[in-house]
Amino acid sequence: MYYGYVKRIRDLREDHDKTQQEIADIFGTSQTMYARYERGANELPIRHLLVLCDYYKVSADYILGREE
Repeated sequence: MYYGYVKRIRDLREDHDKTQQEIADIFGTSQTMYARYERGANELPIRHLLVLCDYYKVSADYILGREE
């Protein structure tokens, strides 16, 4: 299954010079689980989407690819 946010969350993380482990720590999850979100192997939970919105100061629509 393809999730439209997969590339966007990786690009945001890289643009902010963060590691997968640093973002996983913010979620309170493992680096392995976060990597699965970036690959699209697991669906990103809404609670984590909201954390990313606050962390990167962007909208959920931006992360979901609904706006530029």
